[in-house]
Amino acid sequence: MKVVVIGGTGLIGSKLVSKLNEHGHEAVPAAPNTGVNTLTGEGLAEVLQGASVVVDVSNSPSYEDNAVMEFFRTSTTNLLKAEADAGVTHHVALSIVGTDRLEDNGYFRAKLAQEKLIKASGIPYSIVHATQFFEFVTGIADSMTEGDTVRVPAAKIQPMYSDDVAAAVGRTAVGTPLNGVVEVAGPDAFRFEEFIRTGLAAQNDPRTVVADPHAQYFGSELEETSLLPGPDAQIAGTRFTDWLAQQ
Repeated sequence: MKVVVIGGTGLIGSKLVSKLNEHGHEAVPAAPNTGVNTLTGEGLAEVLQGASVVVDVSNSPSYEDNAVMEFFRTSTTNLLKAEADAGVTHHVALSIVGTDRLEDNGYFRAKLAQEKLIKASGIPYSIVHATQFFEFVTGIADSMTEGDTVRVPAAKIQPMYSDDVAAAVGRTAVGTPLNGVVEVAGPDAFRFEEFIRTGLAAQNDPRTVVADPHAQYFGSELEETSLLPGPDAQIAGTRFTDWLAQQ
């Protein structure tokens, strides 16, 4: 089948395109650098011709609250309209575990708005909620660093490898629309400080990691389980320690 991957040149999108093509599908990457712009609608009608499935793994270039909300609302609205016009029969979107639990977080609010648009569109859909990626460990640490100290929430996190995220999205894309949400997560839950401390130590990063119940995760204070998946989540196979050993 023809699968158009919006954001198909990014971290997850490029892996997804490769995996789908390896399995005999026609996966087409769509992004501004391929002439497709979901914010303006440029190139959408052309790239969607003959597509059965659209997978949206795109991301906002800005994480500022208003900008990220505008990105997901505008791009999703344009994309869903173009899909309806093209006769697309399955819309798949990558989102985040905990989206509905952290509405004080501007990014999560924007993703929730995106999900609501998808559910109301009338197009059969599947939404994949993934936990944070192993690759983000340094970026998360940087966002919480004060001087030489990283202050992290007193909460748990169950991160996963981006390859496993792409595989889960790919399985969902070629399956029957769920008209619902599936969660995917890594095999191990960590205390936040353990995840960050292990990731930094592997890079010989000397920063001190401290758990602080009032430390914010991109603007939100977390409960113990805010970022953890539910009991029905699909569990990926790659462990964080094994991934670190490969870096």
